[in-house]
Amino acid sequence: MYFLAAFVLTALLLLVEAAPLGGSFPGLSISIAKRSGLCDADGIVDTTILHDQIQSVLAKIDRGFAAYLKNVGNRHPLAEFFAFERLDKRGSGDSLVDDNASLWYGEISVGTPLKTFTVDFDTGSSDLFLPGDQCDSTCSGHTIYDTRKSSTAKDLGKSFRLNYGDGSSVRGEQYRDTVSISGLTATGQTLGAATTYSNGFQSNQFPADGLLGMGFASISAYNAPPLFQSLVAQGQVDQQIFSFYLAEQDSELYIGGTNPKHYSGDFTYVPVTKEGYWQVDFGGVSVDGSQVKQGASSIVDTGTTLIIGDTNGIAALFAKIPGSRQIDNGLYAIPCNFNAKISVNFGGKDFNVDPKTFNLGPIDQSSNLCLAGAASSNSLGKNFWIFGDVFLRNVYTSFDVHNSRVGFATLV
Repeated sequence: MYFLAAFVLTALLLLVEAAPLGGSFPGLSISIAKRSGLCDADGIVDTTILHDQIQSVLAKIDRGFAAYLKNVGNRHPLAEFFAFERLDKRGSGDSLVDDNASLWYGEISVGTPLKTFTVDFDTGSSDLFLPGDQCDSTCSGHTIYDTRKSSTAKDLGKSFRLNYGDGSSVRGEQYRDTVSISGLTATGQTLGAATTYSNGFQSNQFPADGLLGMGFASISAYNAPPLFQSLVAQGQVDQQIFSFYLAEQDSELYIGGTNPKHYSGDFTYVPVTKEGYWQVDFGGVSVDGSQVKQGASSIVDTGTTLIIGDTNGIAALFAKIPGSRQIDNGLYAIPCNFNAKISVNFGGKDFNVDPKTFNLGPIDQSSNLCLAGAASSNSLGKNFWIFGDVFLRNVYTSFDVHNSRVGFATLV
């Protein structure tokens, strides 16, 4: 009897130690998949898609700057180094350039009763939207968020409009509703029910139903807390951290901490210099140990495929790669057998970019040139870069809301 009582007591103590405080949840893993649409049927990289994606990424940044000014009352500091010129609309069809060439999506649930949707997880924006029940034929093929069938949906009486690089937009109405991600639930979460999806979000180009921004509230078009910050405020997570592991297989978004399964050693942390985007300073970029770009500000963005930098900085990078050349405005080709060591410095530590992730594929069938994973834009000044998928697939990345910092760790 003594041994049985001791066993039960020990088990209870272990359960108490393992239980999260305040009814919150431990870290949870959400499987995510990559939608990759850079190449045509013959495996040749479509440079038009990349040009369009760069344009739409810049439009996204521009939207965030506009929202920041409206929400905070001051101009965002990075706006000083940004000069975006929107393209004209491509006709009355509100065609949206395909900025979704290589994004990461997984499942969330919305409403009461809960209904499952797929969304792209985007650290470069801050709003959640889904195709609503009043959406026109542009939402065909997507799972519809029917606000009439959710007992917790509340119409806020506000519209929203998210403009894109070609002048088109996603439009709709703002609601509050219950949103759950892997069992973690936020009540009263602001989200958009779209009434119009542009071509780039139609199901034949965009497999996810909607988009979930994971930036800060100051760049929200709704001027409302993003989902993760709502989970934090409602005590749903032990650690105010979410993390990404981006790979060819078994990619994941980890909510409420970090997953040691995917990284080794300590994190190198860099502070967020201005909450809005996940904006951090980098120490420089080197090729084969030779620095080609001095330190500057950057945005860490899971919703961007490329590394995008200023014209002179990107040109200096490729000047150190034998056989590389500019093939189009801002895009560069490299030898397909490229193996130079490119590294990006954060917090005093160099993180290498694997040649396999920097090589996006052949530019045609007759040459030995492949498209490079870095591009330049005249919209970015010398003090402003964007680090997307090409870099992030080489590190385990932690986004720490409580301490307002980004951490990078070596992959296992």
